[in-house]
Amino acid sequence: MDFLAVNWLAIVLATVASMALGAAWYGVLSTQWLAASGRTKEDIDPKDFMPYVWSVIVQLVMAYFLAVLTPPLAGAMTIGHGLQIAFLMWLGFVLTSMILNHRYQGKPWSLTAIDSGYILAALLVQGLVLGLFG
Repeated sequence: MDFLAVNWLAIVLATVASMALGAAWYGVLSTQWLAASGRTKEDIDPKDFMPYVWSVIVQLVMAYFLAVLTPPLAGAMTIGHGLQIAFLMWLGFVLTSMILNHRYQGKPWSLTAIDSGYILAALLVQGLVLGLFG
């Protein structure tokens, strides 16, 4: 497996698309997310940009691994395969990890639904974008 033989433009565009989705997702669900996470608007420092930096980094890593793993697992990078592998990665690793961590942390199921729902949507958007570029 050649870890550098990926479409870097597609990975960057998939990252941008998933970040845009995140802005919309949490913009719409901000009230519910604040309540579920036990925070208030005052708890969020508008000058703290580091969560956004980390978001870009991890979204880029997610898109990269989706681009690397889809062809060997599914045979080729297509829209269908990108969506399929994105869903399977979410189901096998993301959802299970969030359930495990949120249950130990005593977080409400609503937080798990909001956060894992976003990651599912983000991975699917990334799979779609990567699949469009083949």
